[in-house]
Amino acid sequence: MNWNAIRTDHAGVADHVFGPMRPAVETAAETMVCALRAGGKILCCGNGGSAADAQHFAAEILNRFETDHEPWPALALTTDSSVLTSIANDYDYAEVFGKQVRGLGRPGDVLLAISTRGHSESVVRAAKAARGAGLTSIALTGADGGTLAEYCDQALIVKCSRVTARIQEGHAMIVHLLAGIIEERMSEERSDLGTSRR
Repeated sequence: MNWNAIRTDHAGVADHVFGPMRPAVETAAETMVCALRAGGKILCCGNGGSAADAQHFAAEILNRFETDHEPWPALALTTDSSVLTSIANDYDYAEVFGKQVRGLGRPGDVLLAISTRGHSESVVRAAKAARGAGLTSIALTGADGGTLAEYCDQALIVKCSRVTARIQEGHAMIVHLLAGIIEERMSEERSDLGTSRR
């Protein structure tokens, strides 16, 4: 293993996320904040490592990231084994997220759709379902964004690498940045409300 090469590549991903990607990350976070403030929720989906990222993000929004906060509605569509396996068995695996979006999503909600290269059919179908159901969709992907970016309203694309591990490392950073911005912005609103009641 070439440790120095990996270290250089990893540093390059961090520079990319904190540099060129910063405006898109801030816009995506603000989209989620607006949805939560309006009573909407965030749905998240992905496969494999991206499923773990979806669950990680939902946990930080519903529970906490760095500070205690009210439980804001966020749901990973990757966790209900009965729903997932029944859809895969009765229809097709590619429908496992799209069908949940159609059943659970409402106008004003946000879908965070995660795929390292943007070609996962189940995640692309979730984005298509979100568009049809009136949700705002945000792609978290890599390389050239793939098909997923085409069907989402906003796209966070880790373009600096085509290596899956590096893209996923970028996604992990972005998940934390999104959670941190959302926590800060939602806490600011709570502080403003407290001030206005005095």
